Amino acid sequence: MTEYFIPSGPGEAELVEKRSRFLGHLRPVETEEEARAFLAEMKKTYYDARHNCWCYRIRGGPERYSDDGEPQGSAGLPMLEVLRRENVTNAVCVVTRYFGGVLLGTGGLLRAYTQSAKDALDAAGISVVRRWVEALLPCPYAMLERLKQETAAFGGAVAGLDYGADVTMTVLLPEERAEDFFARVYDLSGGKLEAVAAGECFRAAPRR
Repeated sequence: MTEYFIPSGPGEAELVEKRSRFLGHLRPVETEEEARAFLAEMKKTYYDARHNCWCYRIRGGPERYSDDGEPQGSAGLPMLEVLRRENVTNAVCVVTRYFGGVLLGTGGLLRAYTQSAKDALDAAGISVVRRWVEALLPCPYAMLERLKQETAAFGGAVAGLDYGADVTMTVLLPEERAEDFFARVYDLSGGKLEAVAAGECFRAAPRR
């Protein structure tokens, strides 16, 4: 089974630490060239900042980082570790620092750059890319939230909602959990609801 994690979209965050402003920007990318282009864009946008520290991870490709003038090991590598801990690839992160006049020390910088990268990733969200069973599940409005919870509990994701007299959910389920999910829906509804498999797909779906 092949699966990997990527940012769900762009993410931005701001942190102020002892008057220094840290601006975190994270973007999904497919190639190192895209990552480099985003770095150039950020450096041009924030040309007046003291530091534009960065990192990126490309699936099947390189991992790179830069402290951009901060003490060695205090910025780029801690940012990269945020992506590593979440096992996120195809991502580039830039944290821009506007110096506030107060020295933070290596430990303070490490915490600030780590937090900025984490906040930007949290804002972006994380999606899992894998093969899914796509299913259609008609349900009454009263059961919608419960079935959303059940979908998440089985490692699935809600890909769409079609509102009418009832709601028709389009759900994505891991191949190995689909049959158990169908049985769970049938039992939960006392045999009144039945999910229907509509095919398979390989795509990204939000993990959180």
